[in-house]
Amino acid sequence: MRILLLGHLGQLGWEARRALACLGEVIAFDYPQIDLSQPRTLPPLIRDIKPTIIYNATAYTAVDKAEQESHLANQINTIAPGVLAECAREVRAVLIHFSTDYVFDGTKGSPYVEDDIPHPLNTYGMTKWMGEQAIQDINDVYLIFRTSWVYSLRRDSFVTKVLEWSRTQETLRIVDDQIGNPTWARMLAEITANLLADYREDPYAQLQDKRGLYHLAGDGWASRFDWAQAILKLHPQPDQRATRHLLPAKTSEFPTPATRPLFSALNCERFKHTFHLSLPPWQDALTLALQR
Repeated sequence: MRILLLGHLGQLGWEARRALACLGEVIAFDYPQIDLSQPRTLPPLIRDIKPTIIYNATAYTAVDKAEQESHLANQINTIAPGVLAECAREVRAVLIHFSTDYVFDGTKGSPYVEDDIPHPLNTYGMTKWMGEQAIQDINDVYLIFRTSWVYSLRRDSFVTKVLEWSRTQETLRIVDDQIGNPTWARMLAEITANLLADYREDPYAQLQDKRGLYHLAGDGWASRFDWAQAILKLHPQPDQRATRHLLPAKTSEFPTPATRPLFSALNCERFKHTFHLSLPPWQDALTLALQR
């Protein structure tokens, strides 16, 4: 199996490079070797490599900046995935792509399933949704995984920010009305590698009837306040913790350029029933992440 990994320096890509290594040859690129803001530079690279799997771990994820950089976000999150899908069809490769819970507006009041109609509230969510559609329009062999609140300890994430704040601030105020599925990047990388291992003989043929869109995130959901509470409880260096008070707040108290969905938790049963795999409870993953 030959795997082309795009975005190997990101929080998911870094983990994926290691998780995928047991499956075969991993050819990894990141900016500036590749530039997804220039999507038409991708076909020559892919034709030359002729991968079995194209694993796209890249995205424009600066949610607030996307409101001012909509063209750049569109190139990376919408146009590039469509080009990758075209290339994958040409070389008979399976395209693995990741999307976001931010395609939803958060008003449903219960976890979203794949058949719920997206209604993004911000530019980032809109470009990710259009990227999903670009891949589906090509309609070849693809797996789109919508995930939620991805974090790692190697790059800036909610977890690293809470740990940083806790070392300098006696009181933290964290919103309790944003709800999602905290997802450790390592677990996300490992479960996709485990999936591919089951179809390594001929993934393009074997995954034909399983192609599609799936929700894949940490099991269970939490508010950002709940998540922060768990992070502080598991603080890997408790002697450095200055925070004594964690207080709930509302999203409306912290205006941002991009509107966030409030309840965007994902129901991942379709993935579990199709592939007989699932991510562990988010609390267990967080414990492992902070105790490693």
